[in-house]
Amino acid sequence: MIKVLIVEDDPMVAKFHSHYLSQVDGFELAGAVKNGDECLKFLSKTNIDLVLMDIFMPGIDGLQLLSQIRSLDYSVDVIVISAASDSTRIKKALRNGAVDYLIKPFEFERFSTALLNYKNRSMLMEEYESLNQEDLDKNVLYKEHAEGLVLPKGLDHNTLKMVWEKVVELNEPFTTEQMATLIGISRVSIRKYLEFLTSLQILKLDLHRGAVGRPVYKYKCIDKSIHMIQHYF
Repeated sequence: MIKVLIVEDDPMVAKFHSHYLSQVDGFELAGAVKNGDECLKFLSKTNIDLVLMDIFMPGIDGLQLLSQIRSLDYSVDVIVISAASDSTRIKKALRNGAVDYLIKPFEFERFSTALLNYKNRSMLMEEYESLNQEDLDKNVLYKEHAEGLVLPKGLDHNTLKMVWEKVVELNEPFTTEQMATLIGISRVSIRKYLEFLTSLQILKLDLHRGAVGRPVYKYKCIDKSIHMIQHYF
């Protein structure tokens, strides 16, 4: 089992993360603390595999905490879960070794994907004492194939790629019905793919008010960078 420590000052949010964690096989909640000082004390006494931490906390913030964890050479991985969406903080977190970054609010599918991808990487590292370049690229670094990644139940890698390609082609907001027509699948099915892309912060759903008729919800692509989605193909 992968032992997890939650670092979150809001008790309700910590409970929310704990509930999500309990639904993902292979993970065990080892504890929950409210700030960076408590986290460092916990890590000094208990072996933890993965830390789920916020950035905005009293005392030292999550970025400072992450830096201290690295300087103290604790053998632990970190996934940041925060409302901070500015590129400066995200880049700093990734540069300090965060293995993933979830922006609040997020869907369970994105949370589950982050944990399962982490578990797959961990299992690979434990299984082999050494890796060749091909295995390292495919399963850890570039992930040229999608075997190591987990899509939400009911989603298909090839269909996701088709949806992504259509999203990139469009230069204006679109409805679920419009995308369903372009791809050739039902609105119920296409909605699952659009919600998944929204959970990855690639799409944004906005309410559009036309001159005539009722307001319509439309999706808009807010990040066309391929690195956010290519590992799922």
